[in-house]
Amino acid sequence: MFINQSQVMIAQENAMRPLNSHFPHGALPTLDTFMKHSKEARVFRRAQAVREVVTGQTVKAVSATFHFTNSALRKWGKRFAREGTDGLLDRPRSGRPAKMTGEINTQLNRRVDQDPRQHGSLHSQWSCRELATVLSQQSGMQLGRESVRVALKKTR
Repeated sequence: MFINQSQVMIAQENAMRPLNSHFPHGALPTLDTFMKHSKEARVFRRAQAVREVVTGQTVKAVSATFHFTNSALRKWGKRFAREGTDGLLDRPRSGRPAKMTGEINTQLNRRVDQDPRQHGSLHSQWSCRELATVLSQQSGMQLGRESVRVALKKTR
């Protein structure tokens, strides 16, 4: 079979380009420490995937393993090379600010570990609706059960 020059060039263009980022010395220990302290599952998975790329795995293989797109993994790898672990965090998004502030989130995590019967509930386990009601009474800010559910999903 004869392969001409244009077929070779097309094959080279379609091949997976290497990630041309130069990772800082000590990138692996930095990522390991970051993963130990990461509280958000999305950020943890990004750090895991970037760590695999830093160890020498191909972007294509790591993308397939973690079910990320190649472009997303390349973006996080480049951000990590440029900004360190801050590059793996979510960027601020436009839209309405979140009702769940850091202080209310801390109260929520404390409250979840307490017995709901201490707060007048008839049940031994919290529901998101009951947590929202108790937090709203204590903080003075109206919170819905969905806000509580999303906050718990991020941290638990």
